[in-house]
Amino acid sequence: MAEYKLEVTTGNMTNAGTFDNIHVTLFGTGGESGRTELNNFGVGFKTGMTGIYTVRTSLSLGKLLLVRVEKEPFFAFPEDEWYCSKIVVTTPEGDVVLFPCYRWISRGKLVELRGGRAMKVFEEDHPLLIDHREKELILKKSLYQWQISDQRLPHRSPFKHVTEIPAEICFSTSKSMEIILAKIIIGAELMFKGLVGSTERWESIEHMKNIFWFKKTTMSEYVTEHWKEDDFYGSQFLNAMNPNVIKRCSELPPNLPVTEDMVKPFLEEGSSLQKEMEKGNIFLSDQKRIDGIPTRAHNGEPLHVTAGLCLLYLNPEHKLMPIAIQLHQQPSEQNPIFLPSDPETDWLLAKMFIKNADFIDHQAVHHLMNTHFLTEVYTVATLRSFPVIHPLYKLLFPHFRYTLHINTTGRKSLFGPDGAFKISSLGYDGMTELMRRALSEITYSSCCLPENITARGLESIPNFYYRDDGLKLWSIISSFVKAVVEYYYPSDGDVRKDTELQEWISEIFTHGLLGNKGSGFPADFKTVEEVIKFITMVMFTVTAQHAAVNNGQFDYQSWMPNGSLLLHKPPPTTKGHSSMKTILETLPDAGETVNFVTLVWILSNTYTDVVLLGTYPEERFDEAPPKQMIKEFQAELSYLSEAITKRNLKLEVPYTYLNPNQIENSISI
Repeated sequence: MAEYKLEVTTGNMTNAGTFDNIHVTLFGTGGESGRTELNNFGVGFKTGMTGIYTVRTSLSLGKLLLVRVEKEPFFAFPEDEWYCSKIVVTTPEGDVVLFPCYRWISRGKLVELRGGRAMKVFEEDHPLLIDHREKELILKKSLYQWQISDQRLPHRSPFKHVTEIPAEICFSTSKSMEIILAKIIIGAELMFKGLVGSTERWESIEHMKNIFWFKKTTMSEYVTEHWKEDDFYGSQFLNAMNPNVIKRCSELPPNLPVTEDMVKPFLEEGSSLQKEMEKGNIFLSDQKRIDGIPTRAHNGEPLHVTAGLCLLYLNPEHKLMPIAIQLHQQPSEQNPIFLPSDPETDWLLAKMFIKNADFIDHQAVHHLMNTHFLTEVYTVATLRSFPVIHPLYKLLFPHFRYTLHINTTGRKSLFGPDGAFKISSLGYDGMTELMRRALSEITYSSCCLPENITARGLESIPNFYYRDDGLKLWSIISSFVKAVVEYYYPSDGDVRKDTELQEWISEIFTHGLLGNKGSGFPADFKTVEEVIKFITMVMFTVTAQHAAVNNGQFDYQSWMPNGSLLLHKPPPTTKGHSSMKTILETLPDAGETVNFVTLVWILSNTYTDVVLLGTYPEERFDEAPPKQMIKEFQAELSYLSEAITKRNLKLEVPYTYLNPNQIENSISI
């Protein structure tokens, strides 16, 4: 008689337990056990508990291959799905084998779990496991099919509503309830104040400070007080929500006729624009990608988005100052170059129109498309191409937690014909066109932070905390990925013969980059080094990059004068004809303002079931080396977090968004 000890763990989320009967069958190289009910004559499958059971066989089953789990009704009780986290089996020979599950199991559903060492497809040598692997991928490909909603945008998952998504990759009950509660609280306060749906114009800038009684942050209050200041305006190109835009300018573009006399008063005494460009102190934000995109109509008239150019100067105090703004691409008498010496409201309006285009570009391109939509491609490709026993599935899947859920929800509530972004100046159609243009221009190097920084000439600009923290994070993530990948792929030959890995990158290239060879994205892998770099890019994107463009939205964008998706009046064409009344008429009305502020509150809120970068609550690796690699990864992230926290204590405007203790392990909001 041989005995197998099973430790069966039920998840700790709401309603994870079950009263139903659970049966298991063990399969090994030497045969299979009988179908055995797991019963300790008590309630054994409670939320968060681990039950210990015994399966007896006449002889040893040899090397364990699979555990089959079945769920049957207990008397006439109604269906209650069971969330099984994992089953750990101790064999008669003393081997301890982990069988990860981490899924909901309903009545009549048969689940077969793979356990033991992570396996690549060419390493499989048992007919039962080869067949199981093939069937798993056939099933996943039928479930996670590619959906093309726009021929010029990344393809997406097939799910039109969250009820269609498998339960184990949906939001937890607690997160769903917290989001609903937040919306109720926000809505109640705004209804009480009479702001919801209001078309009233703001009477003064001061009145805008009272949108919320309680929802404020230290940073949002700082922005409210300092939004007019040029040095703070310039700093936001480095450390606010859109830090991947400006470039070092060594030569003025021909369509920006800024003269020495125009900007001389704003440069170091005795210097010149040419000298400062030669020294590397001049930078440019050029919004040409937006040029010519039709805007939406409001009250029968088209709104305005300016494809502007903003010239910035790094002064001797290491402050990045805007020194010239041209609001349209082509110079003309109706397109003057605005300067800091112009009347205050002229200069404020010019900065606001630059920020309007920057905010739209941030939401449509750098936030939605480059993180959310491309990550959906990485997620679907991973689910389709890798079985759960594949080492790269085990490495990557925790970084796709909740992504399909938030994207499916977001397409209706945020970025759809009836979503919140439809009231931006570009509207739904315009933002869609902007994303199409951006995808056609995207490059692999622009998604890899070290190359991105170098290409934009920003290696040495001071006080660029996004760069400083981001490069350290990139290095830490890369070291972790390198250790894991090289453990499972000791040679380039292993990479080339892993057909599942090759299918994964091919699907990403085809469905994410739409086969654009000019993007520089790989369509296949030939070396271990290529795999390490690409997975580093994916992990950085879904963790650090998303945090950088998402987490501070309420901080910087809840104060409408600092940056709005919507401006009502056309941009100024002459100088000296504006006033604070002009600015108030240009900004969104009360109802539009609270819609935007509510949006950035929800998007940057933190929920209780957050999983931070480097945290892997689901135990998927059974081997000791990758477990140790995870511990070392966590230690490096902890050291960086301490260093960032210490640095921020010395800063008037702390940069917190790339502190590992603020970065989620996946895109889940």
